[in-house]
Amino acid sequence: MLNATELVKELQEMRDEGYLSDALLRTAVKRIEESDDRFDWVGVYLLNQDADELWLHNYVGSPTIHSKIPVGTGVCGTAVAEGRNLNIPNVAELDNYLECSPEVESEMVVLIRAGDEIFGQLDIDSEEPKAFTEEDEEALQAVADKLAEQLMAERR
Repeated sequence: MLNATELVKELQEMRDEGYLSDALLRTAVKRIEESDDRFDWVGVYLLNQDADELWLHNYVGSPTIHSKIPVGTGVCGTAVAEGRNLNIPNVAELDNYLECSPEVESEMVVLIRAGDEIFGQLDIDSEEPKAFTEEDEEALQAVADKLAEQLMAERR
């Protein structure tokens, strides 16, 4: 299970040492994937507002053809369009699901945001149905919030 407190502390220490968002995002993805066997694919998509697309920053898991996702498309794009996290217990029930792997059963997207400004998202796929809990979302949101702090600081 993801220890969000420990990961947030590690990310803050990296910030204090001068690391930029690229390093923090990569560390977060790696630690999240390592934390739980249910997490079969973990990635970060960053929002390119000019293109109205999510661009894949980095990931751990099987390769994906979805390096760019239009806002409003699939679970990732829908989360941004609706401005909310999504926990999809059975991806087969979605009409607009973008399949990365036929083994994926469930998906969770947690937005990286500060207030109304969305920077991107954490995207986690699982080969288990109904893999994600409210506790998972809360833990991932704590990590996403720390990442948002760094992304916002770099935009100033």
